[in-house]
Amino acid sequence: MQDWYLILSVSLAAVVLLLVLLIVAASIRNGITPMPTSRLVRRMVMQQIGLPADRSEIVEAGSGFGTLALQLARRFPMCRITGIENSIVPLLISRLLGRFNRMPRSRLEFRRGDLFEQTYETSDLVVCYLHPAAMRRLGPILRQRAKEGSKIVSVFFAFDDWEPESVEVCGDMYRTKVYVYRVRRHPLDIRV
Repeated sequence: MQDWYLILSVSLAAVVLLLVLLIVAASIRNGITPMPTSRLVRRMVMQQIGLPADRSEIVEAGSGFGTLALQLARRFPMCRITGIENSIVPLLISRLLGRFNRMPRSRLEFRRGDLFEQTYETSDLVVCYLHPAAMRRLGPILRQRAKEGSKIVSVFFAFDDWEPESVEVCGDMYRTKVYVYRVRRHPLDIRV
């Protein structure tokens, strides 16, 4: 009996260590660790989104553990939510959370992918909680690929060269800012 307990304990410790190493490796590659979005911040994001039109396409770029995407799916049942995440452990956890909450994949889907390779052409709303370097890289991509008028909601970090429609400060201990943008192109911008 003790041998079985020892084998089980060592196996469990090995699995936990592997999961931690996978998160650390992805964090080094991404330049940031996945951060769950607090309840107060999620509430502020929902307020800033307002009420999207039915059948809106919502993308969470860098969905991490899926807490924000899950909240979006609950709040907007007539919209399609897609979470994009490249780190395998948070992606698996978000998929499990989606199943545990009985969210059909037709409404909430978590995909493994590079948020910088996403097309964003059909996205009515893009939500992100990324670090400054990722925001600098994502800004031009959204300006080029997202459709005119798409709403962008960013948690904590702003786009360097975008003028936000609004900036709200959460009542959390970090005084987290939530930025709202619209995709606007200059009349001389040409899409090829």
